[in-house]
Amino acid sequence: MEGGDIENPVFEPPSPESGRQRQASPSGTDSPAEEGPCGWSSCAPEALQLCNNAEGYLAVYSLLAVFQGIVVNGLVNVSISTIERRYELNSSLTGLMSASYDIAFCILSLFVSFFGERGHKPRWLAFSAFLLGLGSLIFSLPHFISGKYHFGAKLEDTCQIPGASSTNFTCSASTKSSLHKYLLVFMLGQLLLGVGGTPLYTLGTAFIDDSVPKHKSSLYIGIGYAMSLLGPAIGFVLGGQLLNIYIDIQIPESTKLDQDDPRWLGAWWIPFLACSFAIWLLIIPFSCFPKHLPGTTKIQAEKISETHNDGSAALVENQNIGKSFKDFPVALLILLKNPVLMSLIIASSSEALVATGFATFLPKFIENQFGKTSSFSATLGGLVLVPAAALGQIISGILVSKCKMDCKSIIKFMTGTCSVALLFNSVVLFAKCGNEPFAGVSETYNGTGVLYDLTAPCNANCRCLRSMYYPVCGRDEVQYFSPCFAGCASHLFNNVKKTYHNCSCIGKPKRESDSEDFFYEAVPGKCPTQCKLLPFFLTFFFFAVVFTCMAITPTTVAILRCVPDKQRSFALGVQEVFLRLLGTIPGPILFGVAIDNSCTLWDFNECKTKGACWVYDNERMAYLLMGISHCNKDSSILCIQVLLAKSSRSSLCSRQDVCISLLQQVQTCHKRIQKWYLLYTLES
Repeated sequence: MEGGDIENPVFEPPSPESGRQRQASPSGTDSPAEEGPCGWSSCAPEALQLCNNAEGYLAVYSLLAVFQGIVVNGLVNVSISTIERRYELNSSLTGLMSASYDIAFCILSLFVSFFGERGHKPRWLAFSAFLLGLGSLIFSLPHFISGKYHFGAKLEDTCQIPGASSTNFTCSASTKSSLHKYLLVFMLGQLLLGVGGTPLYTLGTAFIDDSVPKHKSSLYIGIGYAMSLLGPAIGFVLGGQLLNIYIDIQIPESTKLDQDDPRWLGAWWIPFLACSFAIWLLIIPFSCFPKHLPGTTKIQAEKISETHNDGSAALVENQNIGKSFKDFPVALLILLKNPVLMSLIIASSSEALVATGFATFLPKFIENQFGKTSSFSATLGGLVLVPAAALGQIISGILVSKCKMDCKSIIKFMTGTCSVALLFNSVVLFAKCGNEPFAGVSETYNGTGVLYDLTAPCNANCRCLRSMYYPVCGRDEVQYFSPCFAGCASHLFNNVKKTYHNCSCIGKPKRESDSEDFFYEAVPGKCPTQCKLLPFFLTFFFFAVVFTCMAITPTTVAILRCVPDKQRSFALGVQEVFLRLLGTIPGPILFGVAIDNSCTLWDFNECKTKGACWVYDNERMAYLLMGISHCNKDSSILCIQVLLAKSSRSSLCSRQDVCISLLQQVQTCHKRIQKWYLLYTLES
C-alpha cells in the first residue's frame, strides 16, 4: 500500500465496469428497504411524501444552514465590539471566544462523522438543531445574569476647577469589575454551537452526495453552502440594525445618551434569543426523513469511483472497515495516508484561517480604518462579505457541475481562483487609512505635553478620569479623549446638539478662511475621517472574497471523490478537524492578537485594570492583517501546485516525497514572514 509501489496515475478513474462494482446500497446498508417513507414510524402522511426527495431535504438542510450561519458567522461577529466593551474584554479574549466553536467542532468531528456514516443521518441533524438552539440561548444569558448596563456614575464631563465639589474615586478590591468572568458563559455557548454544527457539514453534506447523481452533486452542495452564507448576511444586517436599540431597551431618564456617545451599547442579545426558538422548530422536519431517500441505491450503483488508486477502496470494502469502533484507527490511517486528500485539506485550511479572521473582525476593521459606527460597519461588512462569498459558492458549483470536472480539473480550477484572489488581496493592502490627529496619542497638546500621555499642562488641574472615554472633536480638527482632557469648562445644548466651550487645550481653527462660524470649541464624537478609500476597499475586497470562496465547493467535491465510498463522511470529518486546527481556531486568535498589537490607547481605569482598546494604529493594523492574509494565500497556492505537479506525472511519487515538498513550501512561507516582519520593523 505504499505510494511508491503504485504504477497508475493519481486521478486515473477505473473503467465503468469496475466503477459499478459497489455495495448494493449506500453507506454499507444491506437492503434498499431503508429507503422508507417520510414520517414517524407508522405515521407517514401522504402530504409529507412530496418532500421525500433530494429537493425537500436540501430545503430543510438549507434552512438549518441559514440559521446556523446567522448565529455563528453573523451575530457573533457583529456583537464582538459590543461584547468587548460591555464585558471589558480585549480582542485576544474575544478571538478565543470565537474559536471555542471550532474547538468543539474539532474534538467531535471525527467521532460524529465516523459513527454517523452508517447511522440515520437526518436524525443526527435533528439533534444538531437542538444543540444549535441551546447554544444560541446560552450565548444570550450573560445579558440577563449580569444586570443592567451601567456606563459609569453620573460624572461631570467638563474640566473641574480646583476647589469645586466632585466625586472622589477610590480604588478598592470591590471596585474591580468581574464582568470578564462572563467570557466562560460565552465560551460554553460557542462550544454547544460547535457540537451542534458538527453533523451539519459532515453527515449533512455526505447525505446530499448520497442522494443525487454525480453530475448534480456539486450543484446541490454549492446551493447548500451558498445558503449557509445567506445566514451571515442576514445576521450582519439584523444584528447591525438591532445595535441601534439600547442594550436595556429603555434608556435611563437620568441621562441623555444617544448612538453618537461612545458609551452607547446596542441590544446584541435579542437575535440570539429569537434564533434559538426558530432553530428548535427545524427538529420536526429532520426527524421525519427516512435513513435514505427513495432511489439512493440506484444512484449509488451508477456512480463511477475516482478513489485515490492505492488499494484503500478494496481494503475498506473487503474488510468492511468502519462497522465498529475498533476500526477507527485503521480508517483514520487510510485517510491520513491519502496524499490527494491531505493536500486538499492543507490548502483549504490556509484559506479558512484568513476567511475566519476577516469574518470575525471585518466590522471592527471598517469601524477603525474608515471612522464608521459599530452598527454601520457591521451592516456594511455583511452586505459586502456574505453576498460575495455566496456568489463564489454558486458560480463554482455551477461550473463544476456543467463542465463535469474530475478531480484533476477541479485542482486546476482551484489554482486559478486562488491566484486571482491573491491578486485582489494584494491590491486591498493599498486601501489603508492613517489616523486622525489625537491629542496625547498621535500628537501633543498644542506643542505641550508628551506623546502617549493624556495629561498636559492645559488640563493638569482638571482632575480628569481615564475611565470615562467620551471623545470630542475640537475646532482645530484634533480629537480629544474627553471634554475634560480638552480642558473644556462649560457646555451648551443647541438644537439638542451638545457643544463645549472655554476649552484651554484646543487651538485655533485650521481653516480660518472658511465661511463657517466656529461658535463652538468642541463637539461630541470623533473627528470626521479625511480618508476616502472605503469604496476602493469594498470593491476589491468583494472580488477577493468571490474568488476565494469559488474554491470551497470544488474542494468538498474533490474530497468526496478521492476517498472510498464508505469513508466520505469520515473524510469530511477529517477535513473539518484540520480546518479547525490549522485554520478557523488560530484564525480569530491570530487576527485578534494582531489587532491588539496595533493598539495605541488602552482602557486603564483608576484601578489600573486593563480593558478594551480605545484607539488603534490604522496603518499598523492594515499591514499586520494583510501580511497574515498574503502569507496564507501563498501557502495555499503552493500546496495546490505541488498536488497538481504530482498528479500530472505518469506515476505517483512516494508519500515521503509529497511530505518533503509540502515541508519545503512551509519553510518558504516562514522565510517570507521573517522578511516581511523585518522590513516592517525597519520601516517603523
